[in-house]
Amino acid sequence: MAKQKQVRMQMQVGALAAIPQLESRSDEQLQSESKHRVAAKAILGARAAERYDVDAARKYFNEALAGCHPQERPALRQMMKASMALAERRPNDLKEAMEKLGQQAPSGRQMFMLRVMGLLIPPASAGIVARVRGILLLIALVIALLAIGFALVQVIALPFGGVGTGPGIFFGFLAVVIVIGVLVLLGRRRQARARAARAGGAAP
Repeated sequence: MAKQKQVRMQMQVGALAAIPQLESRSDEQLQSESKHRVAAKAILGARAAERYDVDAARKYFNEALAGCHPQERPALRQMMKASMALAERRPNDLKEAMEKLGQQAPSGRQMFMLRVMGLLIPPASAGIVARVRGILLLIALVIALLAIGFALVQVIALPFGGVGTGPGIFFGFLAVVIVIGVLVLLGRRRQARARAARAGGAAP
């Protein structure tokens, strides 16, 4: 508990204290930020981790570490640890790192989704076996979704005399794409609201 308080205190002073006021800025604005460069790079690293871009996240955090004061490095390293755990789809490490930062740990649903992402789209560091397994799982998932979409279209079209196999597969694929698109849109809006809430809650 004392370590968590120490981390929070370190993040409230110095270069990292500017993070809340910069979180609403775009990536382009953060790239050109010069006054609070360390905070800007930390935010860019966290955003890259949310996109599961491991290399970019590590690059931004290393740049932030190179420019920060030695007293701030433990807090920034802990922030980097949490972000890299997210980028590399390591839910258990993410939960531990978030708790050490004094922040709320991911929910059970978020942990489950991160595990699924780790199986379907593992990071490059996971090795060739994990990546091949991920490709096979993705193919199986696509086939299963198409089958569900096809069955749904058949059920809907049944009162109208049914639909052929070809059109059924096409409309089933279209239904799956629409559902996935809606889910992605809702997920991005939820992330944006969560980011805005964090910025508002952390602002003085």
